[in-house]
Amino acid sequence: MRIGEMVRRTGVAERLLRYYEEQGLLAPKRLPSGYRVYDEQDVETVRRIRTLLAAGLTTDTIARVLPCVRDEGERLVPVCADLVAELRRERERITRVIDDLQASRGMLDTVIEAGPRAVPAGAPAARAGGRTDPGPEGGAAALDHSPVPSGLRARHREAAG
Repeated sequence: MRIGEMVRRTGVAERLLRYYEEQGLLAPKRLPSGYRVYDEQDVETVRRIRTLLAAGLTTDTIARVLPCVRDEGERLVPVCADLVAELRRERERITRVIDDLQASRGMLDTVIEAGPRAVPAGAPAARAGGRTDPGPEGGAAALDHSPVPSGLRARHREAAG
């Protein structure tokens, strides 16, 4: 099948199919004209890729994991001995990212709580600092300036990399 049919069958955009190919996740055959030709196995591979992406894995990790999983009904099952250990490490990484995001949400909640409650329609525009009232003792809004949780920035950069 050609790329248009693959898009229809998988629901994945052409651009993403090409990206999966660039990442070594998908290897369609090529016609002499250069057109890509996909088969049924490629449809299943894209389904596995989408499942692993939804599980929070990066494409680099998926490239290592993909050959070591098989379909068992609606779920993927690891078939390589060392894969479970790698998946556990990925789960720990995801847990750290979740913890960091929860800490970030908490910090954002603190900033939001320091702002005005609700500004009625037609009220004067907010002053610098986001407050319509002068704040405590007529000064700027009181915010918790506690340091960012240890490792938050480093882990975010690690997760993004």
